[in-house]
Amino acid sequence: MTGPSLPLIRCEQVRKRYGHRRILRDVSFSVAAGEVLALLGANGSGKTTLLRIVAGLDKPDRGEVWLGPVPLSNAGHEIRRYVGVVAHAPLLYDRLTGLENLRFYARLYDLDDAEARIEHLLRSLRLWGRRDDAVRTYSRGMSQRLAIARALLHDPPVVIFDEPDTGLDRQSLDDITELFTQLRSRGRAVFVTTHDAARAFSWAERVYELRKGCLQQIAGSKRNGE
Repeated sequence: MTGPSLPLIRCEQVRKRYGHRRILRDVSFSVAAGEVLALLGANGSGKTTLLRIVAGLDKPDRGEVWLGPVPLSNAGHEIRRYVGVVAHAPLLYDRLTGLENLRFYARLYDLDDAEARIEHLLRSLRLWGRRDDAVRTYSRGMSQRLAIARALLHDPPVVIFDEPDTGLDRQSLDDITELFTQLRSRGRAVFVTTHDAARAFSWAERVYELRKGCLQQIAGSKRNGE
């Protein structure tokens, strides 16, 4: 879908308000293939609103978002195959097993060779041994890893994470860091929000912060000094 120089995520002059409160003010950024961009911001700063707009789950009042060459304002439901989202809510059925959850989502995406893809994800995310256990018996870290497997099931070019580090232990945080490295090496564009500046700089090529609805780039990227 994309040429070699085309960003996989492009956000142009996005505005959003709720009632009299302006949440986003002319927000613009892009994320290239093989790049991780991290977004910092206090609670209520608009991070989740911006994430939902980029994921196609909400609409801006003004401005446009492109995923690859496709503007979301003109996109149909099929654009959701282009993006995977790991949100605060894991979007899992807790009475089903981990394996049953992924099989359910695989049917929604009409995946070919779904069983091989499911096994690969469960093994790589250290869940294969608990695949037949109900999700309600999983720890917070295990549920988060299964939510990541759900988001990656259809192998999307764009992956969006909303504060994936919240409430996780050290091993699960290390898993997320390793996952970002893998996604980067496979040419995926990753957009992640977090409260933790140290993690943002360890994960991302570029780090931005939302303040009063405006996007500001923070100096000190670990890779390019931006």
